[in-house]
Amino acid sequence: MRNVMFFAAAILAAGSAPAFAEGDIAKGETVFKRCSACHAIGEGAKNRVGPQLNGIIGRGAGSAADYNYSNAMKKAGEDGQIWTAEELRDFLSAPKKKIPGNKMASAGVSKAEDLDNLIAYIESAASKSPQ
Repeated sequence: MRNVMFFAAAILAAGSAPAFAEGDIAKGETVFKRCSACHAIGEGAKNRVGPQLNGIIGRGAGSAADYNYSNAMKKAGEDGQIWTAEELRDFLSAPKKKIPGNKMASAGVSKAEDLDNLIAYIESAASKSPQ
């Protein structure tokens, strides 16, 4: 019986922690430096050339306040595009392919490991910051 209680407690504890993408958050922060010329994330983040990324996970495409999105990104949001870790991975690997006509200048992140690390960092940083 004690083993069952321990197992149940372990499952509950694991379920209450935020689930981040499989990647190294510290390495992802390094990868994010490529993005930081246009995007900000974390406390006090403001829109730049690109929108701030606080609260991006679970947010609809084209929906950050006070940012002038391309018509393509607005349409993606209107069509129901919600940013999840997988959707971000697809987008960040080839932004122009995922949402043709968007105004993001980056060609994307080609290395799978860099994408894993970047997504883990974005999830971690965005979840700690006010939207």
